[in-house]
Amino acid sequence: MTLDEILNSLDHDITVHEDGLLCGHAILGRPVDVIGVSRRAFVGVDEALWLSERVLETVRRGGDTPIVVLVDSGSQRMSKRDELLGLNEYLAHLAKCLMLASQRGHKTVGLLYGHTAAGAFIATALATRVLVALPGAEPAVMDLPSIARVTKLPLEVLEEKAKSTAVFAPGLDNLAKTGAVDAVLDPTQPLAPQLERWLGEPADRPDGRARLGEVRGGRLAAARIALRINELARAAR
Repeated sequence: MTLDEILNSLDHDITVHEDGLLCGHAILGRPVDVIGVSRRAFVGVDEALWLSERVLETVRRGGDTPIVVLVDSGSQRMSKRDELLGLNEYLAHLAKCLMLASQRGHKTVGLLYGHTAAGAFIATALATRVLVALPGAEPAVMDLPSIARVTKLPLEVLEEKAKSTAVFAPGLDNLAKTGAVDAVLDPTQPLAPQLERWLGEPADRPDGRARLGEVRGGRLAAARIALRINELARAAR
């Protein structure tokens, strides 16, 4: 689905700005605040601050208004200016603002409908409590050539591993196998009721991504390791 199709399916007052950032409100069983990135815009220092401020506005208002994050972005903006200003800290700030909103009782749901990658993906879609997607979405935490440069492993080795190990491979199917994506929505059905179902989840719903990854066969050890670390930390208190 395109952004226009998504917006036309909602009762909304959402503004899409020239730089691709968007914000506004929609009715999904109840009023919700909507922010996001469209047109594969890159997320740099300025964009991260703007999105963070929109999230904090919701938190400052109080109440429990949910936040829906629409995502069709490039990666983080890898310009000299953004890097010198400490882009990683601004992206971390955006992610922490979304997590703060969740802790304050605001349900946060990401809707991935286009492309996204790297730091921009982590600071928006993956920072929401629940992430759902539409078919055709193109997420990638890191592409295989970049993983090869970082790990020093030959690209051919990674390509072979990606055939059987979801964490080595980009794409919606693999992200769903790891548990990062809760569900892929049905574009042939009305979108609003499907989003309402996820907005019905408790704001403090436990993070079940590791368990989903185990059940779906994409991350077989993550849940077990996390549980063991938690047990050791509690025993050391």
